Amino acid sequence: MRRNAAVLAKIPKGLDLIRAAALPLVTTTGNQLISATGIKAGQTVMVVGAVGNVGRSAVFTAKERGAAVIAGVLKRQMDEAKTVGADQAVATDDDTAIANLPPLDAVADTVGGRTAEKLIAKVKPGGVFASVEGAPQNAAQYPSVNVAPVFSKFDRKTLEFVAEAVRDGKLVIPISQTLPLSEAAEAQAAAEKGGIGKILLVP
Repeated sequence: MRRNAAVLAKIPKGLDLIRAAALPLVTTTGNQLISATGIKAGQTVMVVGAVGNVGRSAVFTAKERGAAVIAGVLKRQMDEAKTVGADQAVATDDDTAIANLPPLDAVADTVGGRTAEKLIAKVKPGGVFASVEGAPQNAAQYPSVNVAPVFSKFDRKTLEFVAEAVRDGKLVIPISQTLPLSEAAEAQAAAEKGGIGKILLVP
């Protein structure tokens, strides 16, 4: 029982139980992704996949640290990017926009693939490329960039802090659907199609 209690966090008063259920993995991952960048106040970090739930949490954490935040999103997500709290947004599927990026102190990546390969080139020497998707395929070409793979782990203080931010409206983790447990197959099919909001199963 003592071990189980160690991985529990208190839901702050005023936060809906179902909304709270959407928070643990994505919020701690986003927070730890920014922690891995070592970003400081006044520095600039690009959060790639910023409209996703991990990305939103990363943007929130970076802003809390006083960093300037660029939201990296797809062209079709530019309007949605205005809601995540970043200082500006850049389309990661627009090569001209990527080329025009200033040198970055860090990249916090949630998407990997070719996008990551393009963006590691924009990190300053001595900067950090942190990713939940592992190192970009071309990382060896940028030996001056510190690559930091991120694996999420439970952190009670972080979770409780972020839960309070969600309750207070400082951070929004969208929930696209709430389905009964009996419709788990439908929920899985919907999740595989992708999208921004979380899908929750409720007993």
